[in-house]
Amino acid sequence: MSGLFKVNDTLTNKISYYHLILLMASLPFDKFYSHLILISYCIHTLIHLSKKNIKPVFNLRMLALQSVFIITLLAAVYSANMKGALDEIGRRAVIFVIPILFSLNPFDLKKYREKLLLFFALVCTATLLYLYIDALVTIRHFKLPYSMLFSGYFANHNFSEPIGMHATFFSMQIGLALVFLLLLLLQEKVFYKRLLYLTCAVILTCGMVQLSSKSVFIALFLAVNFAVPYFLLQGVKRRRYIMMAASLSVLLAAGILSSVAFRARYVTELATDLSPAKPGESLDSRLARWNVIVKLIEKKPVAGYGTGTELGLLHDNFFTNRLYNSFLHNLNAHNQYLSFLLKSGVIGLLVYLGALAFGFNVSFHQKDLLLFVFMLIITCVSFSENLLDVDKGIFYYAFFYSFFIFSTADVSTAIKPEKTT
Repeated sequence: MSGLFKVNDTLTNKISYYHLILLMASLPFDKFYSHLILISYCIHTLIHLSKKNIKPVFNLRMLALQSVFIITLLAAVYSANMKGALDEIGRRAVIFVIPILFSLNPFDLKKYREKLLLFFALVCTATLLYLYIDALVTIRHFKLPYSMLFSGYFANHNFSEPIGMHATFFSMQIGLALVFLLLLLLQEKVFYKRLLYLTCAVILTCGMVQLSSKSVFIALFLAVNFAVPYFLLQGVKRRRYIMMAASLSVLLAAGILSSVAFRARYVTELATDLSPAKPGESLDSRLARWNVIVKLIEKKPVAGYGTGTELGLLHDNFFTNRLYNSFLHNLNAHNQYLSFLLKSGVIGLLVYLGALAFGFNVSFHQKDLLLFVFMLIITCVSFSENLLDVDKGIFYYAFFYSFFIFSTADVSTAIKPEKTT
């Protein structure tokens, strides 16, 4: 693993590499570190700026990567809440900045893509180990039975609380790391490396279940059972893998359903979220909130109400529609597609869908499994969260979207699919 820190390159590129390693290592933790490292990387890039190394800036790739920020900026023009609009523009500025940095910096992302992702996967694994140790220490301190680890007290947000991360946003990182390790397992021949990757993959899988993010779990289920064999395997190896993955998925599902806490999280809460509002309920379902949002969208379907207006609009209308829990907690749409429709109308939604379609198209064209899985995670989570209104969601989207697009493997660096045997 010492090879992760050895870079045979120019001093400028070595510094860029260590910046990116630190940036990826900071993702599971407080946003202060991510932003501080990004600022340092920006300064480093500008200091060593050279015309001969600049990649094309004005092209379709850059437009797709920055499109979410551009529509946010345009929708701010007619916003009735300029302070909210400026705050949202400020949060999403990294979506504009990171692709430009990758264009201006001479560092070859393709060359070091696997090293950077392996380091990221190891950081995610180490973070999960810390969370499990913290949970076990807490259980021991209060003299509770160790079976409490699999109760609601140590699941979802309660599990990720020691690092201050929203369970779904941390699950997004873990999901990407898990698929990357699975990819390495399929191609690695050295036993001790395979053992390391398998151990990390098991820890990440346990962490996924513990964090209990339904949207990321669905994305991973589709990725592991369908995307991996489609992108990487053929013939007999593909059929064997599908049978093994399906069997393991059934066992995992059975394990989840056998736990009262996890069954409640994955099944009961999902059913509650998708149920209509009922008189006397203390909690508001997502479906009830979405019905309120749809009525607002119907009044301004084309261009929406403007950037930064979502919380104010929903706060008042949740109260009017007697969704008092949502009103008191000042909840957002918890659906990125509806959020775009509300703030920037059909135009904004089409821009976002276009950005997603661009990523999927590149992943299929280049046979890039990791880019596909990233886009799949973003697509699924967008049904349940406003991921582009929260710093960790924005940073995940901005960094990894640009990272995968700029590091898309060519013929010489691609991890080639297995041949039919």
